[in-house]
Amino acid sequence: MKLLNGRELAGYIKERQAKQVRGITQAHGVVPVLAILKLKEDSVIDTYIGLKQRYGDDIGVRVEVIDISQSEALDKIEELNNDESIHGIIVQLPIEDSEQTNEILNAVSVQKDVDGLAQGSPFDPATPTAIMWLLAGYNIDLSGKKFAVVGKGLLVGAPLIRMLKSSDYDVTLVDTSTENMSQVLQKSDIIISATGVPGLITNEMVTPGAVIIDAGVAVQSGRTVGDVAPELYEREDIAAITPQKGGVGPLTVSALFENVIKSARRLTKDD
Repeated sequence: MKLLNGRELAGYIKERQAKQVRGITQAHGVVPVLAILKLKEDSVIDTYIGLKQRYGDDIGVRVEVIDISQSEALDKIEELNNDESIHGIIVQLPIEDSEQTNEILNAVSVQKDVDGLAQGSPFDPATPTAIMWLLAGYNIDLSGKKFAVVGKGLLVGAPLIRMLKSSDYDVTLVDTSTENMSQVLQKSDIIISATGVPGLITNEMVTPGAVIIDAGVAVQSGRTVGDVAPELYEREDIAAITPQKGGVGPLTVSALFENVIKSARRLTKDD
C-alpha cells in the first residue's frame, strides 16, 4: 500500500512558492497580501486560520485576519475589493448564518477570490486542486479509471466533480440519496470522500487495487478524524491511500497560496 503523503509534496511546493514571492517583491516592491474574514468564533476555524498564517510567514505572504460580525461582512468585502494592497480575499467557512454563505462569497471580487468559490471565479478551489496534485505527485494513473466522489459540498465535492468532468473522467457522485452506496464504491477505482462523517468508508466498500483519498474532516471525542475507517489502513491490497494525518490538508493550504501568488502577479502585471 502506498501512502499519499501531502505534507511531503507541500514542502517542495512551498520552496518554489517562496522563490516566486521573493521575485514579485524584488520586481515590484510588493508583498502579496491575503485577507481572511473570520465571521464566527470556533476553535477549529482558529486552527485552520493559524495554519494559513504560518504558511504565509514561511513563503513571505502577509496574512491579515479580520475578525468581524457577519452583518459587517459585505461592507468589509467591498472595502477589501477596492484596496489595491490586498491580492486575495477568503471567507473562512462555516459562518454563523449559513443561508447567507453564497451571498457573502459572491461579494468577493473574482480577481481576488483565491478560494475559487465566487460565481465566475478564475481560480480553481484549493481542496480539489490539492487532490489532483496529490494524485499527480504520486503518479497515480487516471486514464480509463472510474472515480467516485462521496459528498457534494461547496468546498470539495461539487467543484471536484466539475473539475473531473471537465477533463472527461468517468465520475459518479455518491451522496445520501445514493442507493446501494457500497456497490457503487466497489465498482470504483478511485474513491474520494469529503463528507465529514467519521468512518463512513469501510472495508466492504473498497475492492483490491483501489485508490482512496480522504478529504473529510470531523471532530470526534476531541480528535480530528476523516471519512475513512481505521481498519482500511491495515489492508495491503489497496493501491494507495492518504494517511490519517498529512494527506490532502497540507496541499490544500499550498493550493490556496498558489492562487494568492497568481492573483498578486495579475494585479501587479507580473506576467
